[in-house]
Amino acid sequence: MRREGKERCHEPWVHVVKKTEISASKTLLLSILAVFASLVAGGLFILAIGQNPFSVYATIVKGAWRSSIARKGTIKLAVPLLITALGIIPAFKMKFWNIGAEGQIIMGAIFATYFALFYDHLPHGILLVLMFIAGMIGGGIWGLIPAYFKSKYGTNETLFTLMLNYIALYLIKYLVEGPWKDPASSGFPKIATFSENARLDQILGVHAGWLIALILVVLVFIYIKFSKHGYEIDIVGESVNTARYAGMNVRKIVLRTMFLSGAICGLAGMIQATGAAYTLSEGITGGVGFTAISVAWLSRLNPLITLVVSVLFAVLEKGCSVMQSTFGMSSAVSDILQGIILFFILGFDFFTRYRFVFCKKKQGEGSMSC
Repeated sequence: MRREGKERCHEPWVHVVKKTEISASKTLLLSILAVFASLVAGGLFILAIGQNPFSVYATIVKGAWRSSIARKGTIKLAVPLLITALGIIPAFKMKFWNIGAEGQIIMGAIFATYFALFYDHLPHGILLVLMFIAGMIGGGIWGLIPAYFKSKYGTNETLFTLMLNYIALYLIKYLVEGPWKDPASSGFPKIATFSENARLDQILGVHAGWLIALILVVLVFIYIKFSKHGYEIDIVGESVNTARYAGMNVRKIVLRTMFLSGAICGLAGMIQATGAAYTLSEGITGGVGFTAISVAWLSRLNPLITLVVSVLFAVLEKGCSVMQSTFGMSSAVSDILQGIILFFILGFDFFTRYRFVFCKKKQGEGSMSC
């Protein structure tokens, strides 16, 4: 008995415990509190650098929508973020931690660029369809690689997908400085700008990517919530053993889901290359692959909520760039403010899912009670 007490004494004094399901109203209240706390913390930072928080926040909101050009810019920022977050959702639902969206975006852009450069003579519609398919295949293959090794050898998908990002990035460097280098570039190596024939059409003054993104929101929502594949993804995410007991082919589900996840991210790369950048470069992702992880997580892996969160992220990014020019601030100030706001929102999100349980030491005993 005394030995048991000594062992109990070594138990940690605090545990992180997952909460049971909380009501929608309480979740909404916590979300509102998170936004309020983030704005207060950001306001204190703004005060510390000698600016008026109310003026700065008003500039951020107005800056994202103040003109037609600003609105188009905000939408262009939201589109790749939304599509990439939608791509991450199926993988995360399956608890396959796909941190490789950056690489999948790049590979989608590379595959699409191949057709833009070497098949530009094709009719516009056919060329765009080929680029569309190629982008999805490129991203899908890049998602399939870690899925294969995970299902076959049990490799760590987080590290595997992360490392693939750098391989994809250096593949662009090779293409830019090697076989796809624009002969007309003088000194600075780059890939040729796409012709009009290889560019995504515009709808209401913005490239058609926004329409594709909205269609994807609906399709991914239906796929996750109402399809057999979506049900299988949920079961595998809850318990692999349960899925196997139910007769599911877990390896097939993992491979299929990761190909889909990568394909959607690859589509984001195709849209960025043909709709926004009109070329392929090392900065094609703009860090979207990592930001989309926060978007998907804050959206609780719900495609409909992802649409709202993506727009809010785009407003924050666009508005902060306007704030920089209006108040003469450096980009570092903008990055710090965005970081503070996201830190508080993500922190509050943690407390909607988990709680701390503290253990007390019993009087006269060496054990801990929780």
